[in-house]
Amino acid sequence: MPVKQQPRTPKKSTASTRTNPGGPTVDSSPRAVIAELQRLADARTLAGMARYAIPSDNAFGVPMRAIQELGKRVGPNHQLAAQLWKSGWYEARTLAAFVEEPQRVTAAQMDRWANDFDSWAICDTVCFKLFDRTAPAFDKVEQWAQREEEFVKRAAFALLASLALHGAGTDAQLLGCLPLIERAATDERNFVKKGVSWALRAMGRRGVAPSRAALQLAGKLAASSKAPVRWIGKDALRDLNKVRQRARAKRVRRDT
Repeated sequence: MPVKQQPRTPKKSTASTRTNPGGPTVDSSPRAVIAELQRLADARTLAGMARYAIPSDNAFGVPMRAIQELGKRVGPNHQLAAQLWKSGWYEARTLAAFVEEPQRVTAAQMDRWANDFDSWAICDTVCFKLFDRTAPAFDKVEQWAQREEEFVKRAAFALLASLALHGAGTDAQLLGCLPLIERAATDERNFVKKGVSWALRAMGRRGVAPSRAALQLAGKLAASSKAPVRWIGKDALRDLNKVRQRARAKRVRRDT
């Protein structure tokens, strides 16, 4: 079992009302925040969610930028994040990822939230904006990679990609996750295989040892006789070869 990563420096909690120098005072009670999300709703955003395979039955249709701006106005708030998540609204759960305090997130909370994932969008947002800053992150990659639920399994690799891209963990921790990628590459489900590819491509951007190992695994997968495995390998190879070409061109420009 790899050592747990250290979470990033946390932000301090705020009171139930926060004043933002760049905006109005925000009442951060759950009811008020959800009402504000409803006010920010855009019918065009709601109508467009289906094109991106995001369920809209429990959504208002708030643009992501508006959710992020509201998160900044509200500020870190662990209790509010829990209530927003419990509400079940898509935008409220998305906002919860921006206002939750990573140092207060437990392994049990991560499991509860992951069990509620119902789309790639909420899965990836929570992993990329929150879960990769928690202490149990690498443990959850290993555990969720063994799960059968499509979006929980995707969460394992969305989280691994987030950790790699954000510079979290050590080379040894990342290399220890390569067998998880190889085993999951046989999963034919669209959102799982795309998550696996994302994790492999992200690892190829992290240091000499992880990038070499990622490239080697991508080549192995690309040569597979199994279609989903081969797709992941070729997808990763295309991306990683572009990264290498750009790095090579940068070195040439620097040396001339």
